[in-house]
Amino acid sequence: MADGGDGGPAAGAAGAAGGRVAAQPQERAVWCDERFNFQATFLQCLAKHVPNIYSAEMDPLLEKQEEMVQAAILYPLECYLFGEDPDIFLEKLQQSGTSQLCGKVFKGGETTYSCRDCAVDPTCVLCMDCFQNSIHKNHRYKMHSSTGGGFCDCGDTEAWKAGPLCTKHEPGASGSAKENSECQLNEEIMEHSRRVFPSVIKYIVDMLIWEEEKELPLELTVSREKVDSYYCVLFNDEHHSYDHVIYSLQRALGCELGEAQLHTTAIDKEGRRAVKAGHYASCQEAKEEIKRHSENVSQRPLHVEVLHADVMAHQKFALRLGSWLNKLMSYSSDFRQIFCQICLEEAGSEKPCFISKLMLWDAKLHKGARKVLHELIFSSFFMEMEYKKLFAVEFVKYYKALQKEYISDDHDRVLSVTALSVQMFTVPTLARHLIEEQNVITIITETLLEVLPEYLDKNDKFNFQGYSQDKLNRVYSVIYDLRYVLVSKPTLWTDRLRERFLEGFVSFLRILTCMQGMEEIKRQIGQHIEVDPDWEAAIAIQMQLKNILLMFQEWCACDEELLLKAYRECHKAVMRCSTNGRSREKTVFHLCGHILESRHYRVSADPVSIHLPLSRTLAGLHVRLSKTGTISRLHEFVSPEEFQVELLVEYPLRCLVLVAQVAAEMWRRNGLSLISQVFYYQDVKCREEMYDKDIIMLQIGASLMDPNQFLLLILQRYELTDAFRKMKPTKDQDLIKQCNVLIEEMLQILIYVVGERYVPGVSNVTKEDVTMREIIHLLCIEPMAHSAITKSLPENENNETGLENVIDKVATFKKPGVSGHGVYELKDECLKEFNMFFYHYTKTQHSKAEHTQKKRRKQENRDEALPPPPPPDFSPAFSNVVRILNCDVMMHILRTILQRAVELETHLWTEAMIQMVLHLLSLGLLEEKQQLQKSPEEEVTFDFYHKATRMGSSALNAVNVLMLLEKLKRVPQLEAQKDTVNWILQMFDTVKRLREKSSLTTVAATSVSEATKSDETQSTQDKEKAERKRKAEAARLHRQKIMAQMSALQRNFIETHKLLYENTLEAQGKEDTIMEEESMSSAIDYSKIALGPKRGPSVAEKEVLTCILCQEEQEVKLESAAMVLSACVQKSTALTQNRSRIPELSGDTLDPLFMHPDLPCGTHTGSCGHVMHAACWQKYFEAMQLNFRQRLHVEQIFDLENGEYLCPLCKSLCNTVIPIVPLQAQKINSEDAEAVAQILSLARWLEIIIVRISGYSVKNAKGEKQNLPTFANKGMGNSALEFHSILSFGVQSSAKYSSSIREMLILFATTIYRVGLKVAPNEADHRIPMMTWSTCAFTIQCIENLLETEGKPLFGSLQNRQHSGLKALVQFAAAQRTTSPQVLIQKHLIRLLGVLLPNFKVEDTPSLLEVDMFHVLVGIVLSFPSLYWEDAVDLQPSSISSAYNHLYLFHLTTLAHITQIVVSSATESPTARSSDNSEEARSAQSFCREVCQYASGF
Repeated sequence: MADGGDGGPAAGAAGAAGGRVAAQPQERAVWCDERFNFQATFLQCLAKHVPNIYSAEMDPLLEKQEEMVQAAILYPLECYLFGEDPDIFLEKLQQSGTSQLCGKVFKGGETTYSCRDCAVDPTCVLCMDCFQNSIHKNHRYKMHSSTGGGFCDCGDTEAWKAGPLCTKHEPGASGSAKENSECQLNEEIMEHSRRVFPSVIKYIVDMLIWEEEKELPLELTVSREKVDSYYCVLFNDEHHSYDHVIYSLQRALGCELGEAQLHTTAIDKEGRRAVKAGHYASCQEAKEEIKRHSENVSQRPLHVEVLHADVMAHQKFALRLGSWLNKLMSYSSDFRQIFCQICLEEAGSEKPCFISKLMLWDAKLHKGARKVLHELIFSSFFMEMEYKKLFAVEFVKYYKALQKEYISDDHDRVLSVTALSVQMFTVPTLARHLIEEQNVITIITETLLEVLPEYLDKNDKFNFQGYSQDKLNRVYSVIYDLRYVLVSKPTLWTDRLRERFLEGFVSFLRILTCMQGMEEIKRQIGQHIEVDPDWEAAIAIQMQLKNILLMFQEWCACDEELLLKAYRECHKAVMRCSTNGRSREKTVFHLCGHILESRHYRVSADPVSIHLPLSRTLAGLHVRLSKTGTISRLHEFVSPEEFQVELLVEYPLRCLVLVAQVAAEMWRRNGLSLISQVFYYQDVKCREEMYDKDIIMLQIGASLMDPNQFLLLILQRYELTDAFRKMKPTKDQDLIKQCNVLIEEMLQILIYVVGERYVPGVSNVTKEDVTMREIIHLLCIEPMAHSAITKSLPENENNETGLENVIDKVATFKKPGVSGHGVYELKDECLKEFNMFFYHYTKTQHSKAEHTQKKRRKQENRDEALPPPPPPDFSPAFSNVVRILNCDVMMHILRTILQRAVELETHLWTEAMIQMVLHLLSLGLLEEKQQLQKSPEEEVTFDFYHKATRMGSSALNAVNVLMLLEKLKRVPQLEAQKDTVNWILQMFDTVKRLREKSSLTTVAATSVSEATKSDETQSTQDKEKAERKRKAEAARLHRQKIMAQMSALQRNFIETHKLLYENTLEAQGKEDTIMEEESMSSAIDYSKIALGPKRGPSVAEKEVLTCILCQEEQEVKLESAAMVLSACVQKSTALTQNRSRIPELSGDTLDPLFMHPDLPCGTHTGSCGHVMHAACWQKYFEAMQLNFRQRLHVEQIFDLENGEYLCPLCKSLCNTVIPIVPLQAQKINSEDAEAVAQILSLARWLEIIIVRISGYSVKNAKGEKQNLPTFANKGMGNSALEFHSILSFGVQSSAKYSSSIREMLILFATTIYRVGLKVAPNEADHRIPMMTWSTCAFTIQCIENLLETEGKPLFGSLQNRQHSGLKALVQFAAAQRTTSPQVLIQKHLIRLLGVLLPNFKVEDTPSLLEVDMFHVLVGIVLSFPSLYWEDAVDLQPSSISSAYNHLYLFHLTTLAHITQIVVSSATESPTARSSDNSEEARSAQSFCREVCQYASGF
């Protein structure tokens, strides 16, 4: 058979037409003669023919090689195997039908489909043909791009809940039963197969694992004299790049570029390639040269071997035989079974079988050999379920060795035999078998521990500092395998399965033990940490284990006995970790008559870790005990004495306190790594197995501990013991702020402990209820698109969120509008479920949701109270949690905070604190109300009402909560909480009435007082509402009265000054608008004039900035050290008007002085607006470079070599810094300006400028040929005007910048030059000033274009970062002139003026129509001060001189631009008459005619 395995004609078993060459009759007889040993005969044939066929490996003729293989070996072999003509036999076999299993192996990039409704797990996929012919195309499905090596699951009944077969693979789809019965393999063919396959398989295995480079096995050695013919063979790896390999080959072999590229491409495709042929010595020399040229400090040398030509030939033919077998497997199940039987011979013994040998050698095989091996396994073992199970047993038997080989290998996982695990572990029945018989869970977990020993510290905890990202990525494959095994929960448990699973779970707990408390951190005090520690690896492993932790818990929950045993083992592991290294020092805390004795520990001073997977797994198991009701038997497995709930609560509580202290900015000196960890701790990707489980563990503690003891422990760990005793007054605002934030965070956690019950097991809710609640709270923020909601929901083990199952119950879909995408809006009936303190809200989401809901209620004319919705009842195991609401310590906390607010101790409370206290009061009243409504009063032990109305025991809070609430309503700072307070007071009244109604003896007596008090309360509330409405109405009328008075005064002013408004009063109905416009124009505000002698003064305000790195403030001054803005300079074609124009982006010949009007490509400078000291930035950049060199394994998203870095604060990409240059005060004396106006007209100004330029040109020539300007009209050069006349209108000395600022000016200008022109940096290049002006102009144009697109006023709606960046850029552009030679600036100015002045002739001046006038204006304005430069002194124009210079330059540029418009837009002849006969129109027509006359030569 020929299948094109080596690039030959893929002709199948039949071969290409005419491709067969008949074997000699004598040779056929040898194959068929039973007297001969087939294996010996077969090997002799191979020894004879193979070296001859594959003798030219340097330049092989693939088609000829394939023909020779077919004629000499494969055709005779097939004839013997089939007993007839192979073409005829295989054609019959092909028509007999196909397997129900598709078995198609995916190529890299091929599209695969997974049905979200029917797939057992996400790994079950279909190829395109099977999907199109299946029922799943009408279901919800996902499309993926295969990485290669996958397997179509069509026909696998265990992979699909419904529709396992497509129409192509259904029984009888390919032929009738009669056809199938005619073409079954007969006994003779099967006997021949049993004789042929062992020899073929043994030959393939022996040659693929052959290690000798010079010798062949004896049976393949021919008697002829050994030829000294060798190949230098280069092997593929994933460390060296294409270019590096090409370079190494060129240097080592002296070959041409094309030949080196050909070799490299072949190596990448097949895995190896002979790059040199010859004697052994020459090949060995080439090997050493290649290794020498490919090795460097960071890379090991290329893998090169010297192989004998015969060895190379037989190894290549072994792969060809593998391809032949692979094709043969697809024809018959009998062939597959015989092949699998032979490959598994000796399986179960200590000696590995054929297939095990190949698997164990997989990491040493080159890429081409691996592909053939994997395809052979797919086409044989995976197509027969019985042998798939046997193969899986062998795979698990050598699992540890295979994974260790893969981790030390450098090839991608798709090329490793370990990637086949997904094909076995995800089959439910096979996974159960491997757990029961092979203990696969234990093997996988032990493998995980064995491959990570170097990351264990002295305490046997993981520490991933300085980790290898590549190795961890490979370790993840072991974690994936564990997930595959657990993806389907068993429905039937056996004793064996239960025992083995528990054994695997205990082994998994060893991994969690190594993670419990790993990478502890300690609060940095004094100095900020220098380098952020590595934190990504630990969080990444936590993400990888998230679903596995959930799956273990779900598996345990399937069986009551197993769940209890697993809980016991997990509890033991937690206790072992909690008791290690415990401090014996005890602290005693007294409050409200209660005492807490606990271990001495402070989060702010002692080590703490955010990684607690053991504790969180125990919390998950506890919840499942509660859900299944098995918790009643827990005492049988864990005695109350052993339980020690205080220890269980301790570590999750520390983690929550750490988060609170980070929020209070107590850990700022620990850098961004801790902030990142806290972010992921609460993020949707991790929170289910981190943050949520810590809340549950606190709920477990609250349910099992004395409530007062529980709250005392929380106060102590939050370090708030003094905050709720007699506080010592302090003036340290930072300490006060920290204390207030910690109190807020603690109250928030208490709200979550009591109120967050939407967890199956904590209360009687389902997963659908939980998902609905998540969606409701997301949509309470704002309407959201489907994708936005999906991203905010956690995924289960099947990557599903459950969104589609419940979204229609809680939201309605609003079709796409102007926004371009549809959104879901919350149904009105679901709004009552809104909980302002939903525990998955971020602070931003909480604030936004509160604002949205209050705004909605206000629009509905309702009060703004947002009380919590009635929560579901706790399950029996958690019913005691509510006791913390009415315990003594809680009442003390609530009274203390309310008392401080009432007494207006402004530094000891916040409005957020009061809001949380009110929320806790609401929860307590709701709980008591619900219990009273369900049970008689004598059965209700929850007495929140009585505790809240009881007086405080101490003098500090000798008032009850009810009295404090009444006082709270009168606190002006809490006006926004007044509605909530009223709602709580109503709830107090309601609860009181419910308790009174329960007593039958006092019904009559209390009914009257109840009605009276109810009426009084209602009357009081009505009066308050009426008073608020009255005040609001009075305020509205007052505003209307004032507006009416203003309007009357305006109209009276207009009547008095009719002459000023006679043109505008013609339009009726627009009096108010016209009045505003004209009244503003009548009084000119000179401070708004930006140009000319009447411009307003520019005041140099004191500018004090804070460095984001060292947090020190500094005033921006000329003589001070430089401060800089992080910035990014980049090429941009965003404004181009002509995409077909290809701009010249780089080169030494490019002249960037003039920009084409199409703006084909500019240089844009953007900034995030964050300020640093120049010295701090340089240290930061150097630290990043050093960190990058030390962590070469980390792939950077930016190019440090080109100056790129991430802003230290916002992490935006930057590549330079803009120096902040202070603004110089400019004030114009009006009298001086009027005097100059009498002398300096535009014409006079032009004459002065021309004389000055002429003088400079003559002065600088000095005998050298210069690009001097000439004048068409010599009369313009008035001899009466002297060279120094320009100085007579006002000069001043130039600004003197500090050396630090000058250094930054040069650095930024050089960066613009380097990036804008894509050339090497050169501080002396004459184009640096040009690029400075160009980026200034282009950046302004970009901002203007953006504002116009958004419909915003010019520079009136700039963001802070845009304003800061633009201000710094303009100031820099003006200051950069001082760092360049003034003669150079003058030359650029002369060339720019050549565009504006027709009589000013300069060589190489572009046409007026070929320049962008705004770029010209910016360049001229910034370079014009160079005309004031003198040899003896460095001068610059005064404020008055600058004002006239800018005004006249603007006039010139504007006129030039108008000329551009007229010339480029004139479509009629100048004699054409316009319908408009106004004077303005006639003047415009005359001007147009004159311009066209001058431009007639264009």
